[in-house]
Amino acid sequence: MTPFAILTLIVIYFGILFFISHIVSNKNSGNDAFFKANKNSKWYLVAFGMIGTALSGVTFISVPGEVGNPDNQFKYFQFVIGNAIGFVIIAKVLLPLYYRMNLTSIYSYIEKRLGTVSYKTAASIFLISRTIGSSFRLYLVVIVLQRYVFDFYQIPFAATVLISLLLIFAYTYRGGLKTIIITDTLQTFFLVSSVFLTIFFICNSLNLSVFEAFEELKNSNYSKVFFFEDYMKGTYFWKQILGGIFVTIAMVGLDQDLMQKNLSCATIGEAQKNMFTFTGIFVIINIFFLSVGALLYIYADKNGIAIPTDIITGKPRTDLLFPEIAFHHLTLIPSIVFLLGLTAATFATTDSALTALTTSFCVDFLGMDKAENLNKPNIVRTRHLVHIGFSFLMFLVIVIFNAINDASVVSMIFKIASYTYGPLLGLYAFGLFMKSKTVQDKLVPMICLISPAICFFISKNSSLLFGDYVFDNELIIVNGLITFIGLLLISKPAISETRF
Repeated sequence: MTPFAILTLIVIYFGILFFISHIVSNKNSGNDAFFKANKNSKWYLVAFGMIGTALSGVTFISVPGEVGNPDNQFKYFQFVIGNAIGFVIIAKVLLPLYYRMNLTSIYSYIEKRLGTVSYKTAASIFLISRTIGSSFRLYLVVIVLQRYVFDFYQIPFAATVLISLLLIFAYTYRGGLKTIIITDTLQTFFLVSSVFLTIFFICNSLNLSVFEAFEELKNSNYSKVFFFEDYMKGTYFWKQILGGIFVTIAMVGLDQDLMQKNLSCATIGEAQKNMFTFTGIFVIINIFFLSVGALLYIYADKNGIAIPTDIITGKPRTDLLFPEIAFHHLTLIPSIVFLLGLTAATFATTDSALTALTTSFCVDFLGMDKAENLNKPNIVRTRHLVHIGFSFLMFLVIVIFNAINDASVVSMIFKIASYTYGPLLGLYAFGLFMKSKTVQDKLVPMICLISPAICFFISKNSSLLFGDYVFDNELIIVNGLITFIGLLLISKPAISETRF
């Protein structure tokens, strides 16, 4: 597939998104539509569209790429099982709380429960974490587009990033969540279709039926799912399950991005139907992602295809195997299918994150949902400026990632960003389970800084401290527990027991 063909397809793709955005936001581009989609989203559209948000471009290329590691194979599915349990907990515990309080920003709960400083701290954690995390996800996909398209036209990396973010800004700045509910449904359709079609095309190239491919996959060295052998390793079953549960609760249930879509449903019943449906689709689609990974390695083995290497370091890059095979070893149609899936996965995640960041800042720091501010002049213009500001901030973060150009450093930055959700876990746990207590509000930021720092130290020195024990996703549990203990140490009796 030539760079010109790829570029043409991207232009057509965004043309469709702009058309949808124009139709959806033409008559309703106010703050209520931007923040809450007027509280009338259809649950089935939200459920399907959330798949595109939850499965980023990183998932699209990295999860299949990791299957080739003998220590990993299908171990990611253990984490997915934990995710599913976490989604059920969110639907049964957190969503009823958010609906009962009629929240626009989920961090308003912390304000009512613990105080203003705690509230601003929680919102700040989200803004920092989501900006870094979403920038990193977009960065990993932009470098794929840069390598296979824009380098051919000698377009600088920074220009590629800027163009990508300008396109996202252009179709989200007016309608916000109301637009994204529709566009993400379309993008998820492309994403899901690309996974199934990729399996079909690879099977066809290997001259295997679907059932023969299943047998080939089952008998390969890539399909081990459950790891019970060594609890010291990060792949151990219960570590992955527990990590999946608590990462989901923290990074979905306590994340404005994913919850904002749920809160756009008219009732709690519809929101819960959305979450249960989404959970089922999420588990199934991840099985197929892992299957794509195994088939890619089987295809590469049979055709003598080497894993692409990093241009700078010369080290193998497993996340480039999928695009390498799609663009250079399959026919035109599979290449188009891959590109549509990758583009959909990337921009469905980024447009949603950009809208959530704008919503959180406007509500949590500018108070745009408060009655006294609803009719202020230029309030929509202010929201537009905030939207531009976060788009530019993401641009700067991605350019910095690229300047570092060190995979280990960048990966650590992403891991540190995930650490920050641990304090959110501790804050909400304290609020929910210690109803007769509150905290010394001004000391909360200190606790939320100390906890990730301690976890970082523990993770870096776990082999010395715990006899070769390797922390994986379960580290977020430790993070939340340290925050919870810290909040207990600065707690005091509540004036009156809260019902939240």
